[in-house]
Amino acid sequence: FPRGGEIVLFDRSSYNRAMVESVFDFCTQKEYDDFMKGVKGFEKDLCRQGTILIKLYFSVTKDEQAARFERRKTDPLRQWKLSEIDMQAQERWDDFSSTKYKMIKQTHSHTAPWTVVRSNDKQKARLEVMKVILNSVDYEDRDENLDYSLDPDIVISGAREIEIMDAQRAKSGKFIG
Repeated sequence: FPRGGEIVLFDRSSYNRAMVESVFDFCTQKEYDDFMKGVKGFEKDLCRQGTILIKLYFSVTKDEQAARFERRKTDPLRQWKLSEIDMQAQERWDDFSSTKYKMIKQTHSHTAPWTVVRSNDKQKARLEVMKVILNSVDYEDRDENLDYSLDPDIVISGAREIEIMDAQRAKSGKFIG
């Protein structure tokens, strides 16, 4: 964990129990329930102690994810990124979408909100994430001449993502991605 003035980044493994482990049955229902029951309190405690917690969910469409996986199959510089779990994830897209919905709905809070980043365009997504971070932290010598506004087509709140997913499900009976 960070000390004053430090930044620590956690990858998706910090929420692995809520997503990959539950979809692939790598954890028991009790282990999943325990994580989901305790994570909001844990995050609230971190924030109460002064930690600035920024939760980012990078969201890609099913088609974009499939294209990235295809590139990884043939690109020797990217092959290391592709696992059997990744290949099965494409086949279980609907399971992951439902799990994403539950996870964001249950763990999005005022204290530790989710920020969803549409990341089909990796470069734009990365630039927007830098703005999210810069907008979340007070620091000296902030250049007020720079544009720190977020692109609403790329960055949305977890609450808005739930609204969008609710509308998709109401209209078509499933989540669209």
